Amino acid sequence: MKKVLFATTALVATAGVAAADVTFGGYGRFGVMYMDDDSTGESSTDVTSRFRLQIDATAESDSGVVFGARVRIQQNNGDSNDAINSINTTTGVVDLNSGPAGTGINGVRYFARSGGFEVGVGNIFGALETMPGQYPIDLGLTGLGYDYTAFTGADAYSSGGSGAAGDNGIEVLYSAGDLAIHVSYSDATSYSDANLDGIVDVGEGADEANRLAAYVAYTWNGWTFAVGGQDSDNATDTEWTATAGGSFGIADVTLAYADNGTMGDRVVLAARFDVGAATDMEVYVADNSNGTDADAVNDTGYGIDFNHDLGGGTSLRGGVAKRFNDDVVADMGVRFNF
Repeated sequence: MKKVLFATTALVATAGVAAADVTFGGYGRFGVMYMDDDSTGESSTDVTSRFRLQIDATAESDSGVVFGARVRIQQNNGDSNDAINSINTTTGVVDLNSGPAGTGINGVRYFARSGGFEVGVGNIFGALETMPGQYPIDLGLTGLGYDYTAFTGADAYSSGGSGAAGDNGIEVLYSAGDLAIHVSYSDATSYSDANLDGIVDVGEGADEANRLAAYVAYTWNGWTFAVGGQDSDNATDTEWTATAGGSFGIADVTLAYADNGTMGDRVVLAARFDVGAATDMEVYVADNSNGTDADAVNDTGYGIDFNHDLGGGTSLRGGVAKRFNDDVVADMGVRFNF
């Protein structure tokens, strides 16, 4: 992370501010990605890339309260410059085919923090998204589908869109020693596409999709245990989840479970271990079962990768995974952090 500290008189015209700074950071990655599509029997190898610039701005009051905001500028190789699910204000039509936005600034997360207490609004992190053990590894260069993440439906910080910024997203985080608590809430409006043509007329009707989620985590003797739950109007959202992770011999091991509503139950076992002074490997096996939704897949997936540190924030990374839908995906490339 690179920090640029400006004089408070250049940032704020009001006296009484103790400190203010803007931090720039992020990463770039590029390489190749292979996919063998089980449903079509076709395979492809393509270039993959991402650039992410994150901007964190904070100011501290005389009483020690830190106020801040976070935004990202991100571009994936497949992104367009279109707005996400743009609504024509004249016709009242939502275009679901516009795809993810690229290059622009995403929704802002604002926060106020004092000691171990923090309140965030806008493009919130989301309780289940940040719960310990939900992302036990970072497979390959791109994540390779993230089937090793136990939960499947919850609020999350959106890098390319607004997230819950326009949907009354709010969260409260608290930490004290080995204890951590996170509660998040959003009140979103979802539109149904009655004609299944990707173009939604707002007149077709809208549903309120309220999400209230929370987790509690505690670290004891080098192991972190966490349990989280969610009350949501979406049948495919996660209902509850639990994780446990810590060091076991030569490996860092995480076991996670989630009841993901109609998407089924998911159990994940993941591990990371060193194989050299600058190289580590990650592995996972995950089982998804009892899903009744049309998009649910009842199967077992697994994957393996390597990460080799090149120094100076750069690394050579690659991996391969067999996903729940029986697709085989693999990638390899370089990542550099700044």
